[in-house]
Amino acid sequence: MASHAECRPLGVFECELCALTAPYSYVGRKPPNTQSMVLLEESYVMKDPFTSEKGRFLVLGSHCSLCGRLVCVGPECSLFYSKRFCLPCVRENISVFPQEIRQDLEKRKALSKRPPSQPASRT
Repeated sequence: MASHAECRPLGVFECELCALTAPYSYVGRKPPNTQSMVLLEESYVMKDPFTSEKGRFLVLGSHCSLCGRLVCVGPECSLFYSKRFCLPCVRENISVFPQEIRQDLEKRKALSKRPPSQPASRT
């Protein structure tokens, strides 16, 4: 059973782009109760509410490495390419990202413009 301190929220995470909010219980690179797991960025983390396993957690988000905005990991708000970048910063600096990132951003833009009744293609 997890201790009370491990489950107690430290605060509320709020994405500065989409306003997603969720209570977080840890900020850092090594979430509690994980053996050898180290995250690639300092992240806001919450215990996974869908399981009772101690070492399970959800990464909510992190700060953009360029502007410092607090952003969620959702594909509409940020991407991780060696560091976390909010999509506004990616768009402003798109020329310095590799072609694969540019193509991924174009796919995201196309998906967001599709009417809700139109299913996504599996390509």
